[in-house]
Parts: sequence; structure tokens; C-alpha cells
Amino acid sequence: MKCNVCEIGCSVSEGAGGACGRYTVENGKITELFPHSYLVVCPISAETMPVMNFYPGAKFLQISTSGCNFDCGGCVATVCAKEMNADSSAMKKLTPEQIIQKAFAQECAGIAFLMNDPLASFHTFLEVAKLAKNNGLLVGCSSNGYFTEDSLSGISDYLDFINIGIKGLNDADYRACGAPSYLPVMRNIRLFHEKGVHVEAACMHKKGGEETAVSIAQAVAAVSKEIPLQVMRFIPLDEADITDEPTIAESEALIERMKEILDYVYLFNSPGTDCINTYCPECGKLIFERDFYGPMGSKLRASHIGHDEKNCPKCGHALKLEGDVAKRSFNENDFEGGYPFTRALEIIEGTLAAIGVRDRKKIIKCWADTLNDGGLTRFHGNIQSFDKYADTIKYFGKLTGHVDGAERLVRYMRDKIDIISEGAAGAAYKPSVYYVMSSPLFALEPGRLENWLVEMAGGVSLNRGMDCEGRPGMRIKPERLNELNPDVIFISSFMHAELDDFYSLCDRHSIMTNAVENGRVYNHVAPCFDFGSPRWVLGLMHIANCLHPEVFGFDIKAEAKEFYALFYGIDFRAEDVNRSFAKPSRTWEYSMF
Repeated sequence: MKCNVCEIGCSVSEGAGGACGRYTVENGKITELFPHSYLVVCPISAETMPVMNFYPGAKFLQISTSGCNFDCGGCVATVCAKEMNADSSAMKKLTPEQIIQKAFAQECAGIAFLMNDPLASFHTFLEVAKLAKNNGLLVGCSSNGYFTEDSLSGISDYLDFINIGIKGLNDADYRACGAPSYLPVMRNIRLFHEKGVHVEAACMHKKGGEETAVSIAQAVAAVSKEIPLQVMRFIPLDEADITDEPTIAESEALIERMKEILDYVYLFNSPGTDCINTYCPECGKLIFERDFYGPMGSKLRASHIGHDEKNCPKCGHALKLEGDVAKRSFNENDFEGGYPFTRALEIIEGTLAAIGVRDRKKIIKCWADTLNDGGLTRFHGNIQSFDKYADTIKYFGKLTGHVDGAERLVRYMRDKIDIISEGAAGAAYKPSVYYVMSSPLFALEPGRLENWLVEMAGGVSLNRGMDCEGRPGMRIKPERLNELNPDVIFISSFMHAELDDFYSLCDRHSIMTNAVENGRVYNHVAPCFDFGSPRWVLGLMHIANCLHPEVFGFDIKAEAKEFYALFYGIDFRAEDVNRSFAKPSRTWEYSMF
């Protein structure tokens, strides 16, 4: 029987699930194999979902299931879209009534289906959407937009907003994701817009893909210049090549071109950028100030219009803005809300890889164990210091039958920590250190692991004393950075910056600290060497080298080769390491089920 949920149009039979693996045939009808089964149910803010021009700062209840009708390389949500078993104990059964009750209990303005595609759980989402609307709640989702006209017609009456990701403007880009053509997506953007649904579109900026992104902006503008377009600077994960990642400066230059085509264009995955803000398209007045807030997310920091205003306070231009501005922006907890949840599962996966786990069944078992009974919050705290992290490593070793591997990893890390602690204790002075992500103006929040690595290596962490809440930090003013006047600056290895670009930003903002004046701004040798996996011990050695070259002389590349040989059984090749916490190399593979 042909499935009519998405335009792939799979032939589905009893017990067989099509491209997404989530549908079957019962009594001559397409039904879900795993209805009302959720991986994530938690509050989230509008900008973290993300939607930018819809009820700014409002709180929604995020619901996510598992599975996806697409199979896109480098997917940022791969753990829930492709890797999580739909019958895992991590999945929770909830009725539509229970979802609505949770939304009201959390004082949410609405419900949003996010991370994996609602087309993989269409009937579940439709039931929830109908009940939510009947109870006066807003409803929205993020999707690849591959609805059939029938499924679009079925859901559109219950949708207030949708964020549609555009993979490209040719059939080849969609065939790479397992779909036959790009045309249904552009058709559906137009249809949703015509039906009065608030539409925001999203596309990726890969290095060299500037003209594709500009063409996408033109295609969206052909529907309406007022449709906001979210440009996701490409973060290479899984098998993706690190050379496909553009610099923030390159993405910002692209945004300026696209703003000539559309009224509202936003740049994500770029800490410190001004291109995440909303400006009046008529006069350029700053309307909303935002921060980077983890992969694919942002956080509203300040509004320059009143709670219920819709016009530019400078020129009076009518802004394309749906709903009122929240009187207080909602802040998510720890790994909750949006894609940081997937990063948490990747950190678990990366830890397991280093103790010798290659069986995906065991990985999913550890995910389920952590997601039950508030374990994710505990895990977030446990990765911020070595002693607790060591206990977590050993626990996972017992859970997976890899006790020896866990003991070997803990022993190796403890030996390196002891060497560095002893050497740092004898150093003549402790330089002051400021830790950033990409931009000199984006400071990591005080509780991050990276600040602890600085202290262990014999530095004074300036971030520890900063009022800097955010995930993973927040933007500060140049005057504040000059006041701090760090001796050394480290750039996060997850989202680094080319040093030339970094120094240019310092010059542009008149940043004149000791670190900048003396050329003591440092990148790490490879991605994820200071957070996200046990590889942070390699970053610790690098930090020690930079802070105290008179004491330490670790050969980081040689140390990395030893670490990779001992714990992954592969050779270390810097060019094969991307931004994935989970996988030590883009060629890394796990055994199948």
C-alpha cells in the first residue's frame, strides 16, 4: 500500500515501515508502528526551536519522537532521527491528553514538534495538534517539508507556525537525502503561507555553497520577502568533512548578500555574531538582540519594542512579527530543549567509544539508562569535573561489560592530570585566562569544563568570576573584556575561529588586552579536544603547554596518536576529526544491530 504521508510515497505492507521505518498497514489503512511514543517532552523557548519572528521569547512544550523520512549526511539530530530505537526504554508513552496537561502545567503558550521530523509520526502529531488547538494552545513544528498535499491539508488547519528546512534547489540534493525531488518543498512553503501558517525557512551554508544559499533566498522571496530565512552555518558531524565548514566571517558576508533579497535573514551556529539579531528592514533599527544558544538555537537577550508593539520605533515600518513579545524570556535547563539534548547523547556515545564499546545496542542501553529518572541532569553535572566523570566512566563500563576499558581510560587520564597538577603547582606564576567560543566577545559560562581545565593547568580562570549565564555562554561588551585584560585567551575547539579573523575582530572592537597584544590567543590542535569526549585530556595538555611553556612540553600530535591507538584502535589524522563528540573520526563506524 502506498503511504500518503510524505512525497517519497513508500510502498508499505504489514510490519514494514517505509523510508522512515515508522508505518505499517492495519485493516487496509496506514498506521504508525510506535504511536504516542516520545523521546523528549520538555519546555523550550521560541528562539531555541528556532523560530525568530513568532511570539519572541515565549515558552513552548517541545515534543520529539524518533525516526525521519530523510537520511541526510551530517545531520545534527542523527541520534534521534536515525540512531535511537523506537522501542527503547528511553521512549515514553504519553496520550495526547497527557501532553496537553504537561503544556498547561509548564505554563507553555503552545506545543512544538522538533528535532526529528513530524512526518515520521504524523498521526500522533495530528492528534496532539487537534487537541491542543481545541484547548487554545499554539501549535507548530520543524520539518523537511516533504508533506503530500493531502497530509498538508490535514495538518495546516491546526498549525500556527512551521520551520521548513530546504536542502537545496535541485533533485540531486534531495536524492542525497533519500527523496526524489526538491519541488514538493517549495510547493509546500507556498501552500502553508497561503493558508495563513507562519512560515520560516532554513538552509545550510556549506563552504563553497554560497550561490546555492542565495538561490534559496530568491526562491523564498518569490513566495514572500517577509518569510524569515535561517542560515545554519554548517557544523561537520558524523561522516562530514571538516573542510566543508565555512568560517563565521564567510557566513556573515553571505548573510549581507541575502539581506538584499529577503527582509529577515538570520545566521546560526556562529557565537558572537550580530547576524542573529532582528533589524528593521526599512531603516536598520535594532529590534531584538540575541545570543548563540547551542547548535541551531538562539536566545532572546533584549527587545527594543514594547510587549505588544509591531512597528519599528524609529521609522514606523510594520514588522513581520506574529504574536506579542514575552515579558520574560524562558531559559532551558542543562541539556533540555533543542539540539543540546542530542549533544548530551553524543557525549555518552563518545565516552563509550573510548572504553571499547562498538555495539550500538549497548550505546542505546546507556542512553536509556541516562534518560530515565532525571539522569540527564546528573550527567550534565558529572562531566564538569574529573572525579565525577571518572565514576561515570566506570559506571558505563559495568553497564556495558567493558570494565577493563573503563579502568584503563580513567587510569590514563588520572596519570596525565597528576603530571600536569604537579608541574603547575611549581610554576612561578598563574596567568589570567579568558575562554571564548569563536568570538572574543562570546564568553563561556563559568561552570563549563574548559574553565576547570585552565585551573588544573595552572591558570586563573577569569570566566569563573563572570556573571555570564547562557548555554554555552553569552556575549559581553568590548569594554568588559578590556577591563578583564587576560594574559591568555583560549578559543573553544568545538566552534573555533581562524586566528586572523579573531585578531581582526579584536581590532574592530578596539580590544587591547595583554593576550592580544602579546599574541597569546590559542586554538586547539583538533576539534573536541577540550569538551565533549575523553579527548579533553589532550586539550588539557595543550592548555598546560600554552600557559607554562617553561614547565610543559607535551607533543600534542604524538599524544593524540597514542591516545587514538590505545582507546580507539585507529591512527590519529587531524583532517579526519570533525565536530562530532560521539565519533573520534569521520570514518568511524559502529557494529550494526
